[in-house]
Amino acid sequence: MLWRKLLVPLTSLLLLLTASAGTGAAAASTGSPAGASAEAAAADYGAPGPYTTAVEVGVVTTLYYPRDIATSDRRHPVIVWGNGTFAFPVVYRDLLLHWASQGFIVAAANTPQSNLGISMRAGIDLLTRRNADPGSPFHDRVDLEHIGASGHSQGGAAAIVVGADPRIDTILPIQPGPLADIDDVHVPALLLAGQKDSIVFPFLVKTFYNDADHIPAIYGELRGADHLTVVGDPGPFAAPTTAWFKAHLMGDQTARAQFFGAGCGICTDSGTWSDVRRNGLANR
Repeated sequence: MLWRKLLVPLTSLLLLLTASAGTGAAAASTGSPAGASAEAAAADYGAPGPYTTAVEVGVVTTLYYPRDIATSDRRHPVIVWGNGTFAFPVVYRDLLLHWASQGFIVAAANTPQSNLGISMRAGIDLLTRRNADPGSPFHDRVDLEHIGASGHSQGGAAAIVVGADPRIDTILPIQPGPLADIDDVHVPALLLAGQKDSIVFPFLVKTFYNDADHIPAIYGELRGADHLTVVGDPGPFAAPTTAWFKAHLMGDQTARAQFFGAGCGICTDSGTWSDVRRNGLANR
């Protein structure tokens, strides 16, 4: 089966990253250089954002979020995350912290078997309770009206599964496995593939794209990327994923222009993308 092929590489990678991250995965914080502004961060979606970040590891969910959220002057949109087979959030730590530095709250499911999306939905439930709790630093700081779903490999399929939840506003599956039905999704989708992925071949991701003719859907194939490019340093995945969520969850029109309209930025960036396709609902 496809998922068994992931066992050796992802388990080995998990052990490697856990050894290097150590207990820092539970308490590490990152942020943009001193003096960096929100405007500067928005101009380069692959650069660290203006927020210093924090991590909270729970039993079911690990939260990556702006550290000073309790005193923030805004509500922060949510991204729920699903891991690849036999992987945990620490494997994707750099990407999830990057999103948190850009102002998102990331609720990452701790399960290494995320396909059903149960633990991802639990992350939304957790943040709903925290937002309503006057004693929580998240009180009234969570933007529950703007929630996206993402994940890698099996977790990418889970993002599609969770995309049927009416609380979800957009999905961003990264190299998604096959066990999902995109016909159940009714929100915009950015489906990412790796040109050199030999586990989830690009044609498998295109199958989801081809079936997504009822929603605005974009297929993006990252040049030279294999199945594990997104783990550790997310490299070419950081900027487009951040821009997509900024466009759909924060109303960033500069980010939206990367994907939509006649000037579609990714459509002409052949250095980053080996294939970009937009269906009729997205080609506006």
